[in-house]
Amino acid sequence: MKKMLKLGLVIAVLFSGISTYAIDGNEDYILHVIKENGNEVTFGLENVTQAKLMIYDQDGTILYSENASGKEGILKRITFEDFPEGTYILKIEDNVKITKHEITVTYNKVILSSKAISSVYKAGSSAKNTSVVVR
Repeated sequence: MKKMLKLGLVIAVLFSGISTYAIDGNEDYILHVIKENGNEVTFGLENVTQAKLMIYDQDGTILYSENASGKEGILKRITFEDFPEGTYILKIEDNVKITKHEITVTYNKVILSSKAISSVYKAGSSAKNTSVVVR
């Protein structure tokens, strides 16, 4: 009976580890929040050399748009001093996919989520290392 219990526990731990890996996955690029300082945020994008960056408000109105590039990645600093308090969406579009991240602007503070709220691969792109999780 104890062997069955131990075996069941080992299997449960094994499956939870596999599930965690599948959810996190291996992104084509990774957003790193480098510095959040008052109404300014600095972030970097690894594994992407060209991307279109857009910031939307909750109504879908584009408030900021830029074509960004870098040799080995993109480093960007954005100031939110003219943005009213609220939640915004940073949309990053490259030739493979479109990813959205949440930005929260409060009095004298900006928080950019490094975890994407959505990622959509473009039709016809040959994305490597993709995985799908069904819950």
